[in-house]
Amino acid sequence: MLHPVGPLRAAVYWRRRLVLLAVLLALLGGAGGLVVLLDAGDGAAPGNAGRSEGPAPTPALERVLPSLAGVRTPEPAPVPATSPSPSRPAPRTTPAPAAGPLPCGNDAVEVAVRAPAEVPAGSKPTLVVVVRNVGSVPCVRSVDAELQEIVLVDAAGARVWGSNDCFPEQSDRRVTLRPGAEVTLPVVWGGLTSTPGCTGERTVPPAGDYALRARQDTETSAEVPLRLG
Repeated sequence: MLHPVGPLRAAVYWRRRLVLLAVLLALLGGAGGLVVLLDAGDGAAPGNAGRSEGPAPTPALERVLPSLAGVRTPEPAPVPATSPSPSRPAPRTTPAPAAGPLPCGNDAVEVAVRAPAEVPAGSKPTLVVVVRNVGSVPCVRSVDAELQEIVLVDAAGARVWGSNDCFPEQSDRRVTLRPGAEVTLPVVWGGLTSTPGCTGERTVPPAGDYALRARQDTETSAEVPLRLG
């Protein structure tokens, strides 16, 4: 081995041996590096027996951004208590006008009495109460029987007879009066005197000059002369 034998010179054979030795050393060095890399990979794998795991490295993102669990959101500022505003009364509404004609007031009607100028004493003449609309719009008037009355007075103004003294009547009647229209309410006089409540003796008034006065509700008429013959 140390003394090569061949037709060539000894230096040639030594150079060949050195080259082969270098190749072998290179191959052996590469295999050793591969073994070191395999050993390092096996040590990093999880579950490798005989090796303890160290603490997990902190991710780079958490080094910059803090955890949301440690961040405190600011609490909203308390709203100052306001004193209640004073209550305001509800605005008054004007009621809608009633449909149809309104009731006739006394200023919208005129009351009169119609009667013969002369009747025999003791006779039973028909006298009439007249209610007329003197306003400019139609209106409704209550003409119940108990709301009208005719009274007879003598020349001195003393009361002689009243249509409601002895035979008061009751009814329920309303009329609609156009402007200028009138309603007539007849009353029959028995020809005798009377007092309120029909007390006392009833007699035939003597012949002479008298006057009639009518009332419808609270509105009265002017006096109309009546002569008893």
